[in-house]
Amino acid sequence: MNKFQKLFLLVSSAVAVYAPVTSAFSAPIQVESAATERPRGNEILPRQSILAKMAFLDNRDWAWYKRNVPFLETPDSEIDATYYYRFDMMTKHFVYGSPEHGYSVTEFIDRPGWSGTYGAIVAPAGLQFADMRWLRDQRVTRDYARYWFHTPGAQPRAYSNWFGASMWGLYEAWGDRNFIQSMLPDMKAQYEGWAQEHFDPKAQMFVWNGMQDGMETNINSRLTKDWFRGAEGYRPTLNAYMYGDALAISRAAALTGDTTTAKAYADKAASLRDLVQKRLWDPKRKHFFHMFANDEDGGIKANTLTYQSGPHAGDPHGRELIGFVPWQFNLPDPEAKEDYSAAWKTIMDPDGFFAPYGPTTVERHDPQFKITPRCCVWSGDSWPYATSQTLEAMANLLNNYDQSYVNKTDYVKLLKVFSATQRHEGRPYIAEAANPDTGAWQIVDGHSEHYFHSSYVDLVITGLAGLRPRPDNILEVNPLIPDDWAYFALDDIAYHGHDVSVIWDRDGTRYNRGKGLTLIVDGQTAGNAPSLQKLEVAIPAPVTAPVPDDSINFAVNNEGKYFPNFTASFSDPKTALQRLNDGVAWYLDAPPNRWTTEGSPNKSDSLILNFGIERPVSSLSLYLLDDGNRLKAPQSYEVEYWKEGQWVKIAKADRDPKAPQGHKPNIIRFDTPVSAEKFRFTFVHSPGAFTGLSEVEAWGHAPLPLSAPTAKIDDLAYNPGDQAYPKATASYTSPFDKIEEVNDGKVFFSSNSRNRWTAFESPNETDWVQIDFGAEKTVGRVDMYIFGDGAGVRSPLGYSLIYWNGSEWTPMDIASRTPTQPTQGTVNSVQVKPVSTSKIGVIFKHDSPGRTGLTELMAFEK
Repeated sequence: MNKFQKLFLLVSSAVAVYAPVTSAFSAPIQVESAATERPRGNEILPRQSILAKMAFLDNRDWAWYKRNVPFLETPDSEIDATYYYRFDMMTKHFVYGSPEHGYSVTEFIDRPGWSGTYGAIVAPAGLQFADMRWLRDQRVTRDYARYWFHTPGAQPRAYSNWFGASMWGLYEAWGDRNFIQSMLPDMKAQYEGWAQEHFDPKAQMFVWNGMQDGMETNINSRLTKDWFRGAEGYRPTLNAYMYGDALAISRAAALTGDTTTAKAYADKAASLRDLVQKRLWDPKRKHFFHMFANDEDGGIKANTLTYQSGPHAGDPHGRELIGFVPWQFNLPDPEAKEDYSAAWKTIMDPDGFFAPYGPTTVERHDPQFKITPRCCVWSGDSWPYATSQTLEAMANLLNNYDQSYVNKTDYVKLLKVFSATQRHEGRPYIAEAANPDTGAWQIVDGHSEHYFHSSYVDLVITGLAGLRPRPDNILEVNPLIPDDWAYFALDDIAYHGHDVSVIWDRDGTRYNRGKGLTLIVDGQTAGNAPSLQKLEVAIPAPVTAPVPDDSINFAVNNEGKYFPNFTASFSDPKTALQRLNDGVAWYLDAPPNRWTTEGSPNKSDSLILNFGIERPVSSLSLYLLDDGNRLKAPQSYEVEYWKEGQWVKIAKADRDPKAPQGHKPNIIRFDTPVSAEKFRFTFVHSPGAFTGLSEVEAWGHAPLPLSAPTAKIDDLAYNPGDQAYPKATASYTSPFDKIEEVNDGKVFFSSNSRNRWTAFESPNETDWVQIDFGAEKTVGRVDMYIFGDGAGVRSPLGYSLIYWNGSEWTPMDIASRTPTQPTQGTVNSVQVKPVSTSKIGVIFKHDSPGRTGLTELMAFEK
């Protein structure tokens, strides 16, 4: 039998139906309707008391945690705190993109210019999916899986990733054949896309640079002309990812009975395994390395590994954490003559990778080892992305390979290091990179806070607790917890549609479910062992999970269109109303994502949501802020809707919670859907405080795509792009931007949505923008949505408004400016003495060396 046949048989057996073993379950289970909510098993852990201890949680929607999160209890409070924090952090990155495309997930807390639609970046997707697969409600995860090939502007191959293997990982956790079969075309499209773009037919391997691994400025790239990106090479990362993807496609195809496709991709996987082991392994240094694809300056030769040629030729170091990635996908052949597992001798060695807040991305005594105070140089810094990969790889090593280089004590030690690293000012936290010796984070303000670029939940569930997902009807658990722990519980985890709990109770007195290791499935004891060991039990066939709620959010506006929009009786000028329907909610002070009434002279203020057309709304969600100081949940609030020219109170609605609360959605559910064009919320402020919101949602059902708004647009400057007038002109427009976008009705403050005018690179100290209405209009207010990127484009030092009086430009008589000083990231509204004119203009005095930018310029009668 050759290696290709061997791997194909391995794939086939992985998707076969296993024979049942003795357990509490022997009779087949009837699969319930997807729409039926199954009864939950008995709770083992006291959920509310556990959550009450997590005072640091920013998201305090306790009902969400109870519905979605497998509850955890260990003797290690740092692991527990980090585990619950990671779910809190996760919710900050859920973006409801649009009714048509549903949810996406971000990497950064902002949406940088290199991100795709709705701010998603594919680099961390595999680790995001690993953690998100354990949420009981699968809606966000399913939407995100489909996002990559069904949402215009997604960038599925902007960075290396393992999309196919991630989809198989979801299947192993969920047991949903319909899902994996529906994703198979996308999995194949992704693999074939990689093959067309980055497969070297001569080498029969995938080739790319380190920056595209998300690993810029690494020890290999620093030896090339382009120290940031590096030169192309055959990396153990991308080639291992493609091995995992090929294997996943083969397995998924086998489920459908497509043996031809299954074998073809099994052959691809076998070839990659062989070449990674043959070409990227150095038997002298016992590690997998980057291999240069071409000759480079400095004496680097094509087809040589790190430090086999070039300035550091012959140096015995050069090991990077990426050399452990093959085990993340079980790539190294456990039956090979070469002892590949010897690579792991360095992982816990302080002279290798181990550090108090590590591991380091490069071994300690490498000639290019470097720790930097500012992100990101991957030549020594502690990188959560790589730490996650390494821990997942180590768990695979401990479960699937016979070796003696690391043990479960090492796994727990490294997991505890990772937990301790995720701290800032004494609270759970994660950013892009940390100093491996001090734990100090390299934070880019407003960008890298609470960075979703790693996994942790999955490391606890599949590593520490040892629930090893698999495609058959066997529940396999092999805990890596320390032998001296007296107790441990992972309670009510959704696995193959069943409720599973994993309990270690040495003497049986903590949980009263028996001594030792106990597995509970759907409320029944399914297996028990007196000691910490591998335990396998048969479980019933997968139960189809309830169909995720398919309601849509009518309020969201990530396309920057005029509708839906908000108006308010008073707004803190430092906050933008557009934040209220950007599809994401968090309650942080910094970076903020909010609208507030701070500074209002009123005892109550109103907020109006305008769809521009009637929508059938079943519920509203108000994500109220509460910092315990200036911002508090309102004393009370009223909700009305617009009907036949007047505001009408809603007769029957249920509120949850009954009284307003911050740090959670306040939900108003209607007995029957309310069809309305507008809703008004009137907030009575708490004494001595102001009201603030992170997000407003309006949920209901309607055919997709949604019908377009029909309400009149009051903006006098608006031009949808198919009219001669109103016409925008400027004294200078950056070649990267378009003056026509300054009055197209779209407002974007995020840098990833290039819809704006800027004077970037203008030679002038002042520049102007003008709107020619093409006819006489009465103008009483001008709104400028000032854009800034924190670098070359920033708020102007000042501005003046002018109008055409028929023969010359004349200054407008300004009554008020809000805010008083030009402020980026929000609307700068200027009330003027009404004038009748055919043209208006704004003259900006730039804040040199920066230049001014606008995402939109609007004009109104009043």
